[in-house]
Amino acid sequence: MDLSDALSDWPSQGNQSGGGGPWPGQTNNPTWPGQPPANPTWPGGVSAGQGVWPGGNPSQPAAPGGWPSPSPGPGPGPGTGPTPTHPTAPQQSLSVPYSQNLPRGIFDKLLITITGTIKPNADKITLDLSTANDIAFHFNPRFNESGSKVIVRNSRVGKKWGKEERALQHFPFVQGQPFEIKILCTNREFKVAVNNSHLLEFKHRITDLISINRLNIHNDLSLSKVHMETLL
Repeated sequence: MDLSDALSDWPSQGNQSGGGGPWPGQTNNPTWPGQPPANPTWPGGVSAGQGVWPGGNPSQPAAPGGWPSPSPGPGPGPGTGPTPTHPTAPQQSLSVPYSQNLPRGIFDKLLITITGTIKPNADKITLDLSTANDIAFHFNPRFNESGSKVIVRNSRVGKKWGKEERALQHFPFVQGQPFEIKILCTNREFKVAVNNSHLLEFKHRITDLISINRLNIHNDLSLSKVHMETLL
């Protein structure tokens, strides 16, 4: 499947009423590397490929060489030794503020899925995709800016914020309610869907995508999952 096919199944542009539309049903855990997920994880029904797990993932074993856990067994001797065990990865903390390295940077067809719950008295939530010194994509829903709900998008390059993007017809987040954010990275832009409905695009202002190597999430939310995979 090429990118144009994948993008054609991105959630429709239509607005949703009320609390941001139906809650998506993608609840499957990631499968073992090399095996496709049991159900599609991409809005619109496009199956995803093998997951990419920068920084580790709580549901996947560690790469070779990581954290083997010795089991009791007979001591050294002819034909004896410790019982072989599978390496076990450390649990990924989902506490907020949350930070995760992206060893491969941002690349075409990378899909980032973030689920959690907005705090009941939330003022704002923030997601940043950053380089070592700059912020490539600042996604900042605000629940009460002079009485209005807005989602500010921006970038910060050389310690200077760029032009804010605010135009949006629909604010999908609800205080005290769960949410799902999907960010699809392409060679030209970030595409964002919330609660299984397309929301906005943000054109790349930092074009050296491999340098965008960290995801930061903070402010008034709790997290239940941060998942990364590559679309076929």
